[in-house]
Amino acid sequence: MRKFATVLAALLALSLACSNLNGIPATVPPVSPSATPLPGLTLTPSTAPASTPTSGLPAAQEATPTPEATLPPEGYGPTGFPDDISPLTGLKVADPALLARRPVLVKVTNLPRNNRPQWGLTRADVVYEYYTEEGSTRFAAVFLGNDAEQVGPIRSARLFDVHLVRMYKANFAFGSADKRVLDKLFNSEFEPRLIFEWTAKCPAMCRFEPNAANYLVGNTKELTSYINSKALKDGNGRQNLDGNVFKEQVPEGGQPTSQVFVRYSGAIYNRWDYDAATGKYLRYSDTDNAMDIASEKYAQLTDRLTGQPVAVDNLVVLYVTHSYYSVRPEIIDIVLSGPGKAYVFRDGQKFDLQWTRNSLTSIPTLYYADGRPFPLNPGQTWYEIVGSTSTLVQAGDAWRFQFSIP
Repeated sequence: MRKFATVLAALLALSLACSNLNGIPATVPPVSPSATPLPGLTLTPSTAPASTPTSGLPAAQEATPTPEATLPPEGYGPTGFPDDISPLTGLKVADPALLARRPVLVKVTNLPRNNRPQWGLTRADVVYEYYTEEGSTRFAAVFLGNDAEQVGPIRSARLFDVHLVRMYKANFAFGSADKRVLDKLFNSEFEPRLIFEWTAKCPAMCRFEPNAANYLVGNTKELTSYINSKALKDGNGRQNLDGNVFKEQVPEGGQPTSQVFVRYSGAIYNRWDYDAATGKYLRYSDTDNAMDIASEKYAQLTDRLTGQPVAVDNLVVLYVTHSYYSVRPEIIDIVLSGPGKAYVFRDGQKFDLQWTRNSLTSIPTLYYADGRPFPLNPGQTWYEIVGSTSTLVQAGDAWRFQFSIP
């Protein structure tokens, strides 16, 4: 308790803001039909410049080479992954020793906009974007098969992170939290795997000050070393991260899709453009507040660490129940228990699916309506978490998700 009180007092000095974990049913309901096309809706790309601020920042580092997908025809997963294949990407990793550890989960900011471009997103195996409060979102990046010398800017935790830490059996690096969130974190079974600036210290978590911005950034290799030095009772070895299926072959039943829009609010919205040359989805982020669709403006998001565009092999949109843990201040409880609707975009195709999560320590799994597992494209996956009452409209081969919660 003395340890908790000391850390709690320090965290509260930085506190920002945000669940009860329900039981998780194993049954999966049918997916609702696709949205009806709305011919009158025009979703046009923005002509805003795609530049991103780099003044005062270190030169971009060389990008980590993308592993070549050499999967057998039957693919990999959902269980029985070879020792050198990441269960989070389906790819052979350059250093199999990286898989013999817990993943590192790092909380990354998305606002204010002058914090962009962020560091390290292209090195993550998996990234989650989800609603926090007052129209904003943040990212949670999961690192397993790659490390990143800098990840950030690191910001505070939310209630949803409790699910992510348990799902990925991860070590969790974050900046602060609201007292109610801290209570959940410090009274959890994974409390020894929480990582803070004042305990881990540099080089695991460092202050970086281009233009006096005073960013907090993490080094995933050093974060793992810090946890290893604590000699945890439950260890820091390879974890069971089964659940995903990966195949190079394009699945049947898709609809051609060139663009995907996800609008969380007038302040936070994004666009994903399919690049047929690479088979990836390129991320474009808001550059200004937009009261309506017509006034949205975008710029391509890059990785400040590598200088490379943020480009993913799978874009997954999960419909998840959101509820108000507190109205003032706004604290949202996102109950990632499933089952629910899911939409997956891979290889320029849209797939209407369903997702479920079989236990508190299981990752979300994706299924066709008849129960068959859906194969992801080998590579990085980005999850957009939207409310269960969110809407989806179609305009030609573009799709727009409008975030909504009760």
